[in-house]
Amino acid sequence: MMTRREMGLGLATAASAALLPFPAHAALRISVRDHGAKGDGKALDTDAVNAAIAAASKAGGGTVLFPAGRYLCFTIRLKSDITLMFEKGAVIEAADPARHPGKYDLPEEEIDQLYQDYGHSYWRNSLIWGDGVENVAIVGPGLIHGVGLTRNGPGARWKAQTGERPLSMKDLPANAIGHLEPAAAAMRGQGNKAIALKNGRNVRLSGFSMLKCGHFAILATGTQALTITDLAIDTDRDGIDLDCTKGVLVERCRVNTCNDDAIVVKASYALGKAIPAEDIVIRHCAVSGYDLGTMLDGTRGTTQEFAPDRDRPTGRIKLGTESNGGYRNVLVEDCTFDHCRGFALETVDGGVLENVVARRLTMRDVTTAPIFLRIGDRRRGPAGTGVGAIRNVLIEDVEAIGIDHRYAASIAGLPGHPVEQVTLRNIRLTYDGGGTAADAALVPPEVATAYPEPSMFGTLPAWGLWIRHAKDITIDGLTLATAKPDARPPFGIEDAPGLKVTRTPLWRG
Repeated sequence: MMTRREMGLGLATAASAALLPFPAHAALRISVRDHGAKGDGKALDTDAVNAAIAAASKAGGGTVLFPAGRYLCFTIRLKSDITLMFEKGAVIEAADPARHPGKYDLPEEEIDQLYQDYGHSYWRNSLIWGDGVENVAIVGPGLIHGVGLTRNGPGARWKAQTGERPLSMKDLPANAIGHLEPAAAAMRGQGNKAIALKNGRNVRLSGFSMLKCGHFAILATGTQALTITDLAIDTDRDGIDLDCTKGVLVERCRVNTCNDDAIVVKASYALGKAIPAEDIVIRHCAVSGYDLGTMLDGTRGTTQEFAPDRDRPTGRIKLGTESNGGYRNVLVEDCTFDHCRGFALETVDGGVLENVVARRLTMRDVTTAPIFLRIGDRRRGPAGTGVGAIRNVLIEDVEAIGIDHRYAASIAGLPGHPVEQVTLRNIRLTYDGGGTAADAALVPPEVATAYPEPSMFGTLPAWGLWIRHAKDITIDGLTLATAKPDARPPFGIEDAPGLKVTRTPLWRG
């Protein structure tokens, strides 16, 4: 007959198996406390945590449990066939090299950081990293608190240096740039990501919260079959970055990032070749640009006026900016945007953006343009990198209110490289209004090589929808309004052959 303790352990194991993304991991459960972790927020628990992971891996895989407590750690190294389970009340705190005796793993030596910035180029200088891991999960209602991580890192070592920073930063003094982008030598021993994944497969992240997590809360590069669900992320730079990934689902996540993008799909050159980001679904997510920490605490502060690029708070869902490999087969649906920039589709480094659907998006207090499509000619890539393309995009059932009057919804290609085959259907946009007759006379510059942002053209000469260098655009059901009068026309159209407009009350084409 089983004892009560054995029965309890059996029930706990069965319950864990039901909750785990990989039920087989429930067969072995190892607590980090069994390997000496204190969980008191004072002692460094890095060695104990890594010892627990190594023991589970040596046994063929299993679950590494973090009971309630505060675990102060430098780098935690993931291994295949491991689940990290955070119990309620468990906090993994990123140690600070300036205050604690230790450092984060050094960045990889073999990476040629030419065509993407420092943060995209390395993975090991993180709180938690895995390279080539498979069947891995991080789950549970705990918190990753990146207290000791830095949001900073050098820019790309690209000779041309064209389009490295938004035009809104052009007057930023050198010392301010230096603070945001220190030399690579200063980054050694620093950690600038909470979770970094490279070339893995079958990874599940679910149920936990993240606060103040450096350059990236989550960076997934070249990762396939990745599922991210039910996370709450409130951080000081990027939230979730999906770079050169394939087969990804991001669902029911709340991501607050006032200083950078919330959920972003990229196709950089970080793996040494152009790889597309493809087969990605982002749905039932909420993105925002509230003051740091105020999404998690529920206060939703709006005191921060500008992001570091000197535009208003960021947040948003975006494809870009790194776009060497392009993007295809991306679905964004049933998402909300609050106090942040709008939905952006960008290719500036030669990649093709195609087969993208965005539907049922709700936006409130939009800090730049609600919709922004841009082909640019930055070409940050090896010799032979060309100009990319945007084609076959459907954006439908979008409602946005409280939009900054300066930046209309925009579709902007280049001469000879038009944005093609885009449909806007059932779109309702309400702007703040207030544009002047002088604004209506403005002629936006081409700025072909500039970093893509809605503010790159300055205040636009139309307040509702601005299209330039586009082909075969269909507008079916676009309703525009302003909260106060605006002296500009609602539409600005230039070089847009094949434009079709139906069910659009203000259209006078």
